[in-house]
Amino acid sequence: MPIKLTSSVLKTNNTGFKATFQRGLSAVTDTYWQRLAMLVPSDTREEEYGWLKDIPGIREWIGERFVHALAADGYKIKNKSYELTVAVDRDDMEDDRLGIYAPRFEMMGDEVARFPDVTVFGMLAAGFATNCFDGQFFFDTDHPVLDAQGNVTNVSNFGGGAGTAWYLMATRRPVKPLIYQRRKAFEFVPMDDPDNPLVFNKKQLTYGVDGRANAGFGFWQMAYASKQTLSDVNFKAARTALESLKGDFGKPLAIQPDLLVVPPSLRDAAEDLIVKQYLTGGGSNPLYKAVDLLVVPYL
Repeated sequence: MPIKLTSSVLKTNNTGFKATFQRGLSAVTDTYWQRLAMLVPSDTREEEYGWLKDIPGIREWIGERFVHALAADGYKIKNKSYELTVAVDRDDMEDDRLGIYAPRFEMMGDEVARFPDVTVFGMLAAGFATNCFDGQFFFDTDHPVLDAQGNVTNVSNFGGGAGTAWYLMATRRPVKPLIYQRRKAFEFVPMDDPDNPLVFNKKQLTYGVDGRANAGFGFWQMAYASKQTLSDVNFKAARTALESLKGDFGKPLAIQPDLLVVPPSLRDAAEDLIVKQYLTGGGSNPLYKAVDLLVVPYL
């Protein structure tokens, strides 16, 4: 005899689905985005990042204070809505065949846990053709910076090339290269009222998650990209470029790169470069543990 879908039964099933979703969410421990993106809570439709145009520095106090003001019309990140929904056939619920849905709800939790990775690294890959706060592509050869005399000069954080991209980053400063902006954390939402027209007409009970978030760019000065061959010469050139960066009016930024980010196709080259202690044929590797290595499947 089919199980009668009373409010008590539906509540119990909903609790079980949610627990399975939570199990999938909690099981994920191998996310990457926290290393190179800062989490910024959002409390409105979009957030303004005009302050990214100015990296404040200590100066001698002569006369009045110099106020680092927020730009009136700066870089903005607009939140987007996201969802993932699973349908449960009413017959399966009446026949107590809910075990077949457990993997789906567990994968739903897995997807939510990995969503920031997908969003953040998607933005990183788009950095060659997407503007950041200064109006240039995030990875570009002509970021405008004022030199010691106050004249505009062009600064590069892109090594050129046409191969597979790799990235050298400084991730231990308060502002990271990328931003993960979260307006509303994903929450589990059921639509399982048998009297609901959608449930009645389609014979399906639906369970979903939805949230609001987006990713964007932080300081381009904290990241360098290259599509040249990942070699010791090109790695050293990228490291020197980051370490030599200056802010407006010639202020040294003292950036110390600490992370090499590569896709799986460059894992071997990256490990040869900075993970192996000895060079092929003998001799110590001068770049051994020069920076940490992060191999990202989303690139």
